[in-house]
Amino acid sequence: MIAYFGLFASALIAATIVPMQSEAVLVGLLATGDYPVTGLLAVATAGNVLGAVINWALGRFLLRFRDRRWFPVSQDQLTRAEAWYHRYGRWSLLGSWLPIVGDPLTVVAGVLREPIGPFLVLVTVAKFGRYLVLAMATLAWI
Repeated sequence: MIAYFGLFASALIAATIVPMQSEAVLVGLLATGDYPVTGLLAVATAGNVLGAVINWALGRFLLRFRDRRWFPVSQDQLTRAEAWYHRYGRWSLLGSWLPIVGDPLTVVAGVLREPIGPFLVLVTVAKFGRYLVLAMATLAWI
């Protein structure tokens, strides 16, 4: 049970704006052969999606403070992010698994008031897909 909790926590934290890697935890647990692959994939995906939902909520909440001096991005950066998101639309959330751009993308989705339903579907597909490919590569390697 501790292993599942650790995987969930690492996946959740990795999906927020805090830098962390959940892939190493998943690979390590897969390598032991002690846990069902489907369980590990479900736990990692759930944690990572919950982290993305936290980002989405932060985006919705933080926008009210955009005129404050401490706001983390400039108006120009926010305008560029909005233009990029509008250009590619909600389908860009399929890139939420990507390093560097994926987590900020989920924050921008919140800022731009992406409805939670489509957000959850697209982010879940993206996050699960990444973990599935990683699991398949790991299991083929060991």
